[in-house]
Amino acid sequence: QVQLVESGGDLVKPGGSLRLSCVVSGITLDYYDIGWFRLAPGKERQKISCISGRDGSTYYEDSVKGRFTISRDNAKNTAYLQQNNLKPEDTAVYYCALVSVTIGCEAGYGFEYWGKGTLVTVTS
Repeated sequence: QVQLVESGGDLVKPGGSLRLSCVVSGITLDYYDIGWFRLAPGKERQKISCISGRDGSTYYEDSVKGRFTISRDNAKNTAYLQQNNLKPEDTAVYYCALVSVTIGCEAGYGFEYWGKGTLVTVTS
């Protein structure tokens, strides 16, 4: 059984930092791209970052570019999302998800496995 478990969400002040983790079990990450998504109240789910399973290349949505950093450690079957200079508009539930490298994260579809999310709240 494949499981993705996110952690690291918390209540932080604007300008603060968090490191989200996504621990994957039941499958090897080698053949998957990893995506981070977020769902904010009253908004649609948004893909904010990807990291390729083929070559480690990354993608960032414009609103997080320069502030968030995605990484992966296949040996630990874990992905990370380092969040710096957090803003109130980053408040959301953050999810990680896996998509086959044959489809690719940037395609935006085909994500087979999802975690249950971790809540990030940014407020003064």
